[in-house]
Amino acid sequence: MTYFEDLEVGTVARFGSYAVTRDEVIAFAKSYDPQPFHLSDDAAAQTHFGRLSASGWHTCAMTMRMLVDNITERRQAGLGSPGLDELRWLRPVFPGDVLRVETELLSKRASQSRPEMGSFQSAVRVFNQDDALVMTMQSIGLIRLRAAYPAQASVPEAR
Repeated sequence: MTYFEDLEVGTVARFGSYAVTRDEVIAFAKSYDPQPFHLSDDAAAQTHFGRLSASGWHTCAMTMRMLVDNITERRQAGLGSPGLDELRWLRPVFPGDVLRVETELLSKRASQSRPEMGSFQSAVRVFNQDDALVMTMQSIGLIRLRAAYPAQASVPEAR
């Protein structure tokens, strides 16, 4: 299990592989961002995108999936997130793209009011298969302190 004490500022992690499909782009757009350039090849061809593109919010959702898969695989003692800052969509994501994530731990601090947890801030960068940067954000995560959970205590695993 990875706890607050294990986090090292400056650490860079690279992970994930998410293949973007046309059907998923359209299904997400129909439910959450029904703009024509996310729904129709013809409509998208008339825009600066030039072809069907994923919603930026869909890009966030695909990124979140890769982040959670990584947290689960690394068995991080995560406690969720109070939010994110500086979200930027830098270039369109298209069906056929394959996304990956890179994170860099920028800072961490133990909570003053909640001694069992700390927070950390990470730069999150999302790239496509050509290593072109498509999205950036700064995420804030909450994580358990090992010191607050004695070895004999049962601590639920992050999922």
